[in-house]
Amino acid sequence: MIKKILLAFSFISLAFSAFAHGDKKVAGPNGGRIFESVTPHVEFFVTPERKIQFTFLDENNQAIAPGAQSVTVTTGDRTNPVTLTFTRQGNVLLSDTALPAGKNLPAVIQLKLTPESAPVIEKFNVNLSTYSECQHAEYACTCGH
Repeated sequence: MIKKILLAFSFISLAFSAFAHGDKKVAGPNGGRIFESVTPHVEFFVTPERKIQFTFLDENNQAIAPGAQSVTVTTGDRTNPVTLTFTRQGNVLLSDTALPAGKNLPAVIQLKLTPESAPVIEKFNVNLSTYSECQHAEYACTCGH
């Protein structure tokens, strides 16, 4: 319980610090969105084939091999959601199937660092439109808009 409180406090502190200083978000090594809610941090990236790739990162945002982590993503039409499962492909976890059709899909990501741990949940829209300011897909925008 104390770990969860400390993790929440750290996340809130980082968020306020970034807001107060006007810091831009940092893109992952593939140009994806970084989740800092877990350690090691992880990059969420949509490949050109519309598969989701998770890359775990060291303290310098360099890719590291996944360990016992597991991921599931639920996305698509809210009345008929699709759950994506992942397989280790080299140093990443890659979805077994592509995202459903559409350019702006709601997603619920469940990250488990170990088989015994409680999942860390991230929710956001996977907006695949390119944002003109930073040239990243909206879901990975670094402009902080």
